[in-house]
Amino acid sequence: MNMFRDLSMASDEVLRYELEEFRRQHRDLDEAITALVEKGTADTLTIKRLKQQKLRLKDRISWIEDRLYPDIIA
Repeated sequence: MNMFRDLSMASDEVLRYELEEFRRQHRDLDEAITALVEKGTADTLTIKRLKQQKLRLKDRISWIEDRLYPDIIA
């Protein structure tokens, strides 16, 4: 996964900014999916693609969170 390699060189400040941006995009996708399902205006393929995009964002968010806030067992 090339995106993780690109992010590994980023500073903590950049990672925090990207984390907030990815969280915003994730929320926006969630709202869009909910609206499409409620209105019944989208086909299942569109909804499936949006959900896959949302999962990719979730993976990016998790990776950045792990990088910024590692689990330290004391």
